[in-house]
Formats: sequence, structure tokens, C-alpha cells
Amino acid sequence: MGKLWTWIRSNWYYLTGLYLFVFLAGFFLVEQIVTEPVYVIHSTVDDWIPFNEWFVLPYFLWYIWIPLFMIILMFHDRAAYLRFCFVMFVGATACLIIYVLWPNGLDLRQPIEGENFCADIVRFLRRADSPYNVCPSLHVSSTVAVHLAVCRSRIYGNRPWVKFLSLTVTVLICMSAVFVKQHSVIDVICGWLLSQGLNLAADRIFRRASDGSGVLGTAEYLSTESADNS
Repeated sequence: MGKLWTWIRSNWYYLTGLYLFVFLAGFFLVEQIVTEPVYVIHSTVDDWIPFNEWFVLPYFLWYIWIPLFMIILMFHDRAAYLRFCFVMFVGATACLIIYVLWPNGLDLRQPIEGENFCADIVRFLRRADSPYNVCPSLHVSSTVAVHLAVCRSRIYGNRPWVKFLSLTVTVLICMSAVFVKQHSVIDVICGWLLSQGLNLAADRIFRRASDGSGVLGTAEYLSTESADNS
């Protein structure tokens, strides 16, 4: 028991990832509470974007992309991991609060005429995911949180191709949300702005929390930022 406690004290930041289960419980609870949208999210731009079932592939890539980089950052860059958790989890919690206080949904879904593998995946997706609680987009906000963490992480400082890949995947996932009609353009913009705003807040919070001893990983973050700027 003593060894376990020592390990937890040395690696306490691993435990921040457990908030994911708290969020999932909250998400499913909100899904039960909010069953009808009060506000329908729609823009003229949505009408210009055609449905394309092939974009469901990058849409489902999200389910691999998020945990992949969460695990990589957890084990290799504590500062970037903590920033990522702050941006993603605070953003996700904010989304749940918005869904309860401002119940919203979509009216974009039309019958799927295609008969192929991707069309079948979209049909499955629509059966599993209701068109409610969409703005801001959790899909987008969490993807942007990953990209921001990758861009700031010290482990990718000399690997611009990883940052380019991250940007490409981020754009594709955001596009997929509107092309498979899971989200409005408005949802995507709000999700993007939410993570960008929280990233700016993280800059200030982590700076103030830094006491030179590496608490919250901020000393590592500040030294990395200084190296990047020099």
C-alpha cells in the first residue's frame, strides 16, 4: 500500500484523465434530461454543404485520435498533458452546462440514399447519436484541444510534420462534422472558439500557478515556451 501511495504522489497527474469517466456519466445524464431541442441550430452555409457519407471516416477517426494523443502526452510531456486536460475537460463540462441551459439541436438530417459501407456507418451513427446537444460541438472542441497541445508540446518541437499532420486531421474532423450532417457550421465555429479561449485562459492560469518547482508542470511549460521563443 505504501508503494502505491508513493507512486500516486509521484504521478498524481495521471489521475486527471479519470475525469473522462465523470464527463461521460454527465453526458449520458444530459442525454436523458434534454430530449427535445428548444433552439434549432441552422445557417445558410449549412444548406450549401452537400451530404457526403465518405467524411464519416475522418469523423470516426476522432475515437482513435483523442485517446492516442492523450496517452502519448500523459507519458511523455506532463506540462502539455495537463494543459490538454484543462482545455478539453473544462470545455466538455462547459458544453454540458450549455446543453442544459440552452437545449439545442439540428434539423439537417435527410434520408441517406447511398448504398455503400460509409452510408451504412452514417446510418448506424444516426441511430446511436441523437441530433440534440450539438452546440458547441464536443467533437470539434476536443479535436482542437489535441491540436493545440501538439503544437505546444516539447516532444514535437523538432517534428513539424507531426504538427502539420495534426492540423490536417483537425481540419478533416471539423469538415466531417458538417459533411455528414452531425453538426452545423455554427457548432463547429463555437467548438473551435471554445477551445481557443480556454487555451488562452490556460496560459494565464499555468503562469500564475508556477512556483519554480514544477507544480502543475508549469515550470516545464514555461521553459519550453522560452526555448521556442528564443
